[in-house]
Amino acid sequence: MFGLEALDLARIQFAFTVSFHILFPAITIGLASYLAVLEGLWLKTHNSVYRDLYHFWSKIFAVNFGMGVVSGLVMAYQFGTNWSRFSDFAGAVTGPLLTYEVLTAFFLEAGFLGVMLFGWNRVGRGLHFFSTLMVALGTLVSTFWILASNSWMQTPQGYEIIDGRVIPVDWLAVIFNPSFPYRLAHMATAAFVATAFFVGASAAWHLLRGRDNPAIRKMLSMAMWMALIVAPVQAVIGDFHGLNTLKHQPVKIAAIEGHWENVGDEPTPLILFGIPDMKAETTHFKLEIPALGSLILTHSLDKQVPAMKEFAPEDRPNSTVVFWSFRIMVGLGMLMIAVGLWSVWLRLRGRLYNSRPFLYLTLWMGPSGLIAVLAGWFTTEVGRQPWVVYGLMRTADGASNHSYTQLGVTLVMFVVVYFTLFGAGLGYMMRLVRKGPKTDEGKEVSSGGPGQQRTPARPLSAAGDDNHDGESLSLNKGN
Repeated sequence: MFGLEALDLARIQFAFTVSFHILFPAITIGLASYLAVLEGLWLKTHNSVYRDLYHFWSKIFAVNFGMGVVSGLVMAYQFGTNWSRFSDFAGAVTGPLLTYEVLTAFFLEAGFLGVMLFGWNRVGRGLHFFSTLMVALGTLVSTFWILASNSWMQTPQGYEIIDGRVIPVDWLAVIFNPSFPYRLAHMATAAFVATAFFVGASAAWHLLRGRDNPAIRKMLSMAMWMALIVAPVQAVIGDFHGLNTLKHQPVKIAAIEGHWENVGDEPTPLILFGIPDMKAETTHFKLEIPALGSLILTHSLDKQVPAMKEFAPEDRPNSTVVFWSFRIMVGLGMLMIAVGLWSVWLRLRGRLYNSRPFLYLTLWMGPSGLIAVLAGWFTTEVGRQPWVVYGLMRTADGASNHSYTQLGVTLVMFVVVYFTLFGAGLGYMMRLVRKGPKTDEGKEVSSGGPGQQRTPARPLSAAGDDNHDGESLSLNKGN
């Protein structure tokens, strides 16, 4: 069907599950750090706005965290089911790295998550803030180990091959492989940017509907400051990442650029748009800028970028996919920088919270960070092909011996279950976002906080009806 083989279905199935999964950690990483900042600011200033925002976003964090854990488990099992030959070949490296993630990050998150979510009125302020910090740290530690494993597949080192299996001989070299520092920084920063625009879009949605209060304004303000600072930093990190990829995976860069051959000693042009054709070995309808490719990728005007025809056809990734996924990522990144700059201009003019064109753009940019994350992962993973471990094992050699029918049936089941289960979860999370943060304006309530009575953060009851909310407020007033 559709000219696909069993290997193609195995790849599509893994791509589908990992694409669903990566959305949740991206927001979890950013929200965990955001919650730590909010609680720290509340403890320092005693401004109730920070406390209210903490309670609001902690509910959304809890739902997102749960969906991330479930989707991650399913993805991990596929290494043994659909990619057993890869696991047999490289399991001595990838297995321990994933185990380290469980022993450090997951245990750290699990140990303090309950205190963070349900201990607001049960433990002291110091312990609660420490728990929030540990959960935030846990998300970053998890990112560390996952990116160490994936980066080793991109730029393997610190190993020997004995009896047809990869055996680690230097764990520091395995973990801190050549692409790891750049990819770790790139992913962590992408999570912060994605969360900033998710938070900013939430605030814009409420402001456009006339719900203007200090908490909503603070959401938008903090999100735009983050976008202004982090989006340009991400562009710089991306440049370093590109130089590293050019050094270790030059064919990936050639595919990303849609660059097929160099002309004499001329510097390489930058192809802005075009349609790469793998069979014809050319890029149709290309719009290019002379010499700019050399300037960006080699930081000089006298060096050429490697071309696709310099590599054997069987070693080339699909340029059509990575050419466009990369441009989607970069295009959204440039738009994010523009939004951050526009927010500064509006802030200086006192119109940040009431410029409807800006608020609409911020609302539409809500999913942009997540789309950019997906586009970046597609660029990285498709660009690694046809290797599952770059230069060591081809993807076709790493797949399990399953039939076309088996993989087709399980793929359909995954699609149905994922859209049903996670669709419901995402719908519930959006319902929480639409409710907005509860504020104490005009109400005489206790100052709240760790060690003091306040409605605990209960993500599964947070989207109740107005009667429930009124009951909670009346209970708070009585304390």
